[in-house]
Amino acid sequence: MSVRPYNFSAGPAAMPLEVLQQAAAEMTDWNGSGMGVMEMSHRGKEFISIYEQAEADLRELLAVPAHFKILFMQGGGLAENAIVPLNLSRGESVDVVVTGSWSDKSYKEASKYCTPHLAATGADTHFTTLPAPTQWQLSANAQYVHVCTNETIHGVEFHSLPDLKALGSDAPLVIDFSSHVLSRSVDWSKVGVAFGGAQKNIGPAGVTLVVVREDLLGHALKVCPSAFNYKTVADNGSMYNTPPTYSIYMAGLTFQWLKRQGGVAAMEQRNIAKAQLLYDFLDSSSFYSNKVAHDCRSRMNVPFFLADESRNDAFLAGAKAAGLLQLKGHKSVGGMRASIYNAMPIEGVQALVSYLQAFEKTQA
Repeated sequence: MSVRPYNFSAGPAAMPLEVLQQAAAEMTDWNGSGMGVMEMSHRGKEFISIYEQAEADLRELLAVPAHFKILFMQGGGLAENAIVPLNLSRGESVDVVVTGSWSDKSYKEASKYCTPHLAATGADTHFTTLPAPTQWQLSANAQYVHVCTNETIHGVEFHSLPDLKALGSDAPLVIDFSSHVLSRSVDWSKVGVAFGGAQKNIGPAGVTLVVVREDLLGHALKVCPSAFNYKTVADNGSMYNTPPTYSIYMAGLTFQWLKRQGGVAAMEQRNIAKAQLLYDFLDSSSFYSNKVAHDCRSRMNVPFFLADESRNDAFLAGAKAAGLLQLKGHKSVGGMRASIYNAMPIEGVQALVSYLQAFEKTQA
């Protein structure tokens, strides 16, 4: 077992040890400035250099085109469920594809600001499958189409983005990529807006990434708070109000760590290997099960169940003793869940599989 336990929390989640160690070393004095980052003015040259580097590194990692603005905002993905319709809906109709808990929240929140239309849902299979895009009922006048591309709770993931133009829609695609951002590439030719809270796959809670195509700026409803107006935030370089400075700094350290690992393409291959290792074991066992259809299983969030759920408490106690933390499933679905984000090394997944095997043997 490693010096530190393996943390499988769904978010806030584990961060790379190198990043934590660098942040600790710089806690009281960043780069000889005599200040810690959380003490800096957000308009001072020290923090501006941190911010600009973080933005440049993120643009490089995700190959974000020049005609997209990168915003560092607050409120998490949950707040974006309101901020997106406030900016893009014009108070009219929007399409929402509901594939789990998070997109269901998006659908319900949008009703406060516009008229959401349920374009498709996976509810009939208890969100264990994804409705095929060819079966979506898209509106002719939708201002955007909302999709959560990875559902953290139910463990379903779009492994490729839908092509709305091929489906006959001119609406921009809005994606909530909170829980798999930077784990894979993004086809920006299909996207209008991408947003995500950082606390799952990037860094600590506090900063929310928004990547928005420039032509979608400037359409906010009059009731939209100024600090949530994408154009206002973009025009002010994410400095209209005091941004979450320390969270941006930590995200920036993670971006640099990702570049040292070989970038997003290298991380995607690691994530495929980690997920395959865990799913292959679960599929080989009659003691555990994963109910998600094979073609849409998440690489980041792996829910699973014990055949005899009366043994759940014993399983979790044994896992904790083995240095495997935060494996309890979300309260809304029960069971177990292993979140294996970028920061989780394959050794952590190997340790989990070894424990799963050992626990199964003790219960035979």
